[in-house]
Formats: sequence, structure tokens, C-alpha cells
Amino acid sequence: MKLVIINYGSGNLRSVAKAFERAGADSGWRGQVSVSDDPATVQGADYIVLPGVGAFGDCARGLQAVAGMHDALRDAVREKRRPFLGICVGMQLMADRGLEHGVHQGLGWIEGEVRAMTPGNPDMPEGSPKVRGTNSGDQLKIPHMGWNTLALQGSGVSHPVLSGMDARDCYFLHSYQFIASHPGDVLAATEYGGQVVAAIGRGNMLGVQFHPEKSQAPGLQLLANFLRWKP
Repeated sequence: MKLVIINYGSGNLRSVAKAFERAGADSGWRGQVSVSDDPATVQGADYIVLPGVGAFGDCARGLQAVAGMHDALRDAVREKRRPFLGICVGMQLMADRGLEHGVHQGLGWIEGEVRAMTPGNPDMPEGSPKVRGTNSGDQLKIPHMGWNTLALQGSGVSHPVLSGMDARDCYFLHSYQFIASHPGDVLAATEYGGQVVAAIGRGNMLGVQFHPEKSQAPGLQLLANFLRWKP
């Protein structure tokens, strides 16, 4: 079995690879983990991972710049239905478009768009204006950074990749959020001045806004579950 982490110039590739190697070793998975920018390698993979850090537009352009990668992903993920995991901006790229510093086209795999977070102050009365990043100690800051708790919802409650996780310590670092067109595609959420989508999924495709490779035991459990997933 082969797991390929896509290299398109964005993402903590080595950290993600090492986390998968550890999760595989701990769970008895005997496959191979590799990082590649070769479309043919992606087409031949049994599991595909798309990481991402930074701005949506930069990541979208970086992925588009790898000749043949869009076609390889469409063939492997949409046609052959290989298990796919998008991480952070890799999850956001599954949307129709991102609205970060302009309008940028995503992969269009799960209907929705990526918009700026505008969390409300949890101490303000309902209906008060939303707030953006601030140095005030009693207001929520942008980016949403640090450990937060997942709340599974809908089909996420029974999703095999999310099962068995102690979801209290998942590490987030983002300023934009996935707004799904269909609530049924949302598998988990977290609270940050309102509900924020933390995981989306449909069929063989899964995306998480948090970083499993930085989330210690919960993250390793998710990665081990992904390696066993047979959608």
C-alpha cells in the first residue's frame, strides 16, 4: 500500500510524512509513505494527502502550476475513488472558491466557499457587532491559533476516520473558514466565537481544518484511522 503526500510548494510536508510514518508503525500498517510532485505517482497511490499552509490563492496557484496534477487528482480521487485527506488549506481547496485577497477557484469537490473568520466576542450580548483580531484580552483574536475541541456532528459521529479520537486537543492555525453549501458535508465543528467547520467529507474524500501532525494523540489516531479506511 502506498500513501502519497502531494508536494506543490505548500505545507509542512516532512512533519506530515513523519506523523503518518509513526501512526502507521503504531497501528501495524505496513505501507509506504512518500512525498511527491509527480502526477503519475499520485495516480498510482492507494491513499492521497493534500496538505496546505498559507493563503488560499497561493496554494491554488501552486497546485495548478504542477503540470498534470489536477488531472491526476481528478482521476485518482474522483474516478478511482482513492481515500483522500485534505489538511488545513488542503481542506479549503476542496471548496468551489476561496475569498482570500480576491476570488480564487478551488477544486470544486465539495460545494462551498472559504471566507474570512469574524468571530464574535463571547462576552458580548447576542446581536453585537462581530470583531476581528485585537490585542484586547477579552476578545477573540485572528488567526484562530492553538488547541481546540471538536464536536462531531451528522455522519461525522460514525465516520471511521474520526472514531476513537479524544478530540479535546486538536491544533488549529487559520484565519479563513470553510462555509459548506450542504450541512450534511460537515462532519465536525469547533467553537471560536461561533461554530467553525473543523472537518468536511463526502464519500472517499475527507478534509480537516486542524493539523493532525501537530495534534499529538488525537492527530495520530486520525492518521491511523485514515490508513485503515476503506470507503
